Amino acid sequence: MDIRKKTQFMTMTALLTAIAILIPIIMPFKIVIPPASYTLGSHIPIFIAMFLSPLMAAFVIIASSFGFLMAGYPPVIVLRAFSHIVFGTLGALYLKKFPETLDKPKASWIFNFVLGVVHAIAEVIACIIFYATSGTNVENMFYVLFVLVGFGTIVHSMVDYTLALAVYKVLRKRR
Repeated sequence: MDIRKKTQFMTMTALLTAIAILIPIIMPFKIVIPPASYTLGSHIPIFIAMFLSPLMAAFVIIASSFGFLMAGYPPVIVLRAFSHIVFGTLGALYLKKFPETLDKPKASWIFNFVLGVVHAIAEVIACIIFYATSGTNVENMFYVLFVLVGFGTIVHSMVDYTLALAVYKVLRKRR
């Protein structure tokens, strides 16, 4: 990688990292029903990083987790944010191999849905690990895990992916 590309990569990583940290801290619209939380746009920097590079995606995801920690979210939600490393890395590796996915509407929609399911599974597992190790008793565990966290994550993920893809396509044209 030449010096110009390295500089662009570092700059884009830094910008997406800053946005990923700030969103959970300053976003005025968020719904928090532990262990579920829906912070509008919180996945957008992650998805944009995922569209660009697996390394960038991993870095932005780790930073995003610290953003949720600094914003004072409950530990289970911070753990869910860290679980994004699963879908973000897998998605970025897939896109590295099949970059044309983002330009084909049907393929992109299928990718978005599958990514949302993987995202939800990782978050549900993070919640199960948290509750199994913390001894916290949660009423209506099935509803909380599979409706609020599972289904809610799929919807939230798909909405943020769609927004991120729109932003990414505009930025890509401007390059």
